[in-house]
Amino acid sequence: MKMTGAQILVETLIEQGVDTVFGFPGGMVVDIYDKLYDKQDKINHILTAHEEGAVHSADGYARATGKTGVVIATSGPGATNLVTGIATAYLDSIPLVAITGNVRNSMIGRDSFQEIDITGITLPITKHNFFVHKVSKLADVVRTAFELAQSGRPGPVLIDIPKDVQEAVFEFKKQPVKKPDPIPCCDDEDIQKAVKLIKEAKRPYIYFGGGAVRTSIGEDIVKLADKLDAVIGCSMMGLSEIPSDSPRFLGMQGMHGRYASSVALAKADLIIALGVRFSDRATGKTEKFSLSATKIHVDCDRAEIGKNVPVDLGICCDIKDFVDRLIKAAPQRKNTEWIKKVEQLKQREADAYEGLPFLPRDAINIISDNIKPDTRLVTDVGQHQCWTAQFFKFRNKRTWITSGGLGTMGFGLGAAIGSSIGTNTRSVLITGDGSFGMCLNELATAVTYNIPVTIVIFNNHALGMVRQWQKVFFDGRYSNTTLDRKTDFVKLAQAFGAKGFKATDKKSFEEAFKKAYKVKGPSIIDLTIKTDSLVLPMLKPGGTFNNLILRREDISDAEK
Repeated sequence: MKMTGAQILVETLIEQGVDTVFGFPGGMVVDIYDKLYDKQDKINHILTAHEEGAVHSADGYARATGKTGVVIATSGPGATNLVTGIATAYLDSIPLVAITGNVRNSMIGRDSFQEIDITGITLPITKHNFFVHKVSKLADVVRTAFELAQSGRPGPVLIDIPKDVQEAVFEFKKQPVKKPDPIPCCDDEDIQKAVKLIKEAKRPYIYFGGGAVRTSIGEDIVKLADKLDAVIGCSMMGLSEIPSDSPRFLGMQGMHGRYASSVALAKADLIIALGVRFSDRATGKTEKFSLSATKIHVDCDRAEIGKNVPVDLGICCDIKDFVDRLIKAAPQRKNTEWIKKVEQLKQREADAYEGLPFLPRDAINIISDNIKPDTRLVTDVGQHQCWTAQFFKFRNKRTWITSGGLGTMGFGLGAAIGSSIGTNTRSVLITGDGSFGMCLNELATAVTYNIPVTIVIFNNHALGMVRQWQKVFFDGRYSNTTLDRKTDFVKLAQAFGAKGFKATDKKSFEEAFKKAYKVKGPSIIDLTIKTDSLVLPMLKPGGTFNNLILRREDISDAEK
């Protein structure tokens, strides 16, 4: 059947199983929006307040569901407003298809109104991008984009479609959806090499990340740890894959990770790294990272093997296949002294927290104890993100939605909206007054669609994480991190059409949260916390886990 390019795009999206897209219309995508109007029964379009909110929503949708998120924006500023969100998805390996319009082919390169070279701009932050010159190529480009976004190590793909291609007519024929090529399995020889290294080890540590979440191998990791008598830690992107109360699980390690997890990683003599990239935030100074440990690194992306940290055995394969086969091949081990040492680290960590008045942790515990297990826990970026990563009691998979690699302030509200829409469940957003201020306009979107999102603002009237660095490393010279704003978040919520609550201590927060969580649509809790609350432990940038700061009183000693 002959169709316009805009019709072909919409029909191909439907063919690929897309039922929800996020976006904002404009002149160079008006044809696409006209055809979306005809297919409202097939594709639900969420109109956000800003293109950045749209791309974060599509990202949150993808993280919560495992599907590919889709976002649409017009040319020029519409397209450039997607850039931060595309980079966020790229750094965290999130499958995303971004569709932008552009000026006519004949106007390209003339500095036309709202013309921008978005394929050139996004080249370093996409798995691939396409400029569609001819309508005859459009359907196949869209199919390839979805295949690429999901294949191997997932990521964002951008399709830029000039207006004349949207208007042009071509034959369209529906095709079966092509599944991504499977990731190669592990070689027997590599399994045997891994077994040999395991037999020589006495202090094994399994370290997993976002790749484990994508392949959903949490239960297999626990089985492997039981077989090896190993402990388990994860990067920020691995959280929620294993329940927080799993006995061998020490939590997130790294710059602001759990003390026991970070120190155990530093003292291990064997690290089995699954679906991680050894981010500098997770390792500290990479040149000195766990020098005494033998490292096995398994990832589906060959380029990641040994990129940041030298490894003794690098294996590019399906990590689920590797773990399944290693469970069968590895000997049953007993590492009594190692487990005893780790228990001592856990006790030291617990002693450091004991008795401290620490409202952020109390609030996170209250949230943990008062939400349904399938609720998506979303954060922005800052101190609140690290406190949540440390203390929230995760129970179900894919319930942790955050920007790990790029660390995007303003990510949270859009992502919370997308994850709620994708899963038809409530989201709880933990944010800071700095992060929330960046994209709070999406509260209008949440109200418009009556999205069930409970927003908790940890309000310390400061850019807390940067302020913490200034306190510890810059002699308390608080340059431009004090937010002397007069925003009344309760009234702001009411102005947008949401419910607002105020809390100043543990008791008032528990009461407010229970009420806010029951609100059918969006609600905000403005929780006042101390300006100088710190995220501890803390690792100095470029430092090692040997000088990890565990207590506030350790700060001056660490700098001597």
